[in-house]
Amino acid sequence: MSNSEILQRALKLPATEKFLIVDSLLKSLDVPDPNLDEIWADEALRRFEAYKAGEIGGVPAEEIFD
Repeated sequence: MSNSEILQRALKLPATEKFLIVDSLLKSLDVPDPNLDEIWADEALRRFEAYKAGEIGGVPAEEIFD
């Protein structure tokens, strides 16, 4: 069955069944990548060390949320 055939059949389903399919598909894409987590942890540590050393400054929360 082709992608377009699957889509056409899915579009004919009731809304609740469509939701379950979409939810399952999105969850299948949201698989944690341990390598990416490690990269972000290293970056956060690098930025924190630079902040403590006075190499970079902070940004007030008010400025971020404006």
